[in-house]
Amino acid sequence: MRLSSALDAVPLNLNEPQWQTLANYLQSVSLHQGQALIEQGVKDRTVYFVESGSLTVHYEDDRERIRIAMVGSGSLLGEGAFFSHLPRSATVNAGSDCRLWCLTPLRFRELSTRHPDIALDLTVAMAAVLARRMYNKPKRVAVT
Repeated sequence: MRLSSALDAVPLNLNEPQWQTLANYLQSVSLHQGQALIEQGVKDRTVYFVESGSLTVHYEDDRERIRIAMVGSGSLLGEGAFFSHLPRSATVNAGSDCRLWCLTPLRFRELSTRHPDIALDLTVAMAAVLARRMYNKPKRVAVT
């Protein structure tokens, strides 16, 4: 995440011990090209941080129009449902082989209790990505 220059990169500036602490709360997820990560309409608040690969985000609106966004290394997926507690707003598939790191609400709660400074920094960084995506019309569909 530190090295990504993408518009929706996660702006999280932690020191090395803080990164190690955060890593203890994340689980590794590997996807092959074409595999689904998130399904539109599912109620789940897990957040995914993209280490490598690219993912496609598909959203079908009420007129059955499909909108697509791409999300790559250094960014995240699932921030919309994480903050809103609403069902997933889009479907996400791996556009290539991917490696991600997931953070469940339960693990985030543990992080918040034991390391509130890191949890706060992470929350602000995820909110920054959400705000950038909402401001940039083509990226809005990436809010999952």
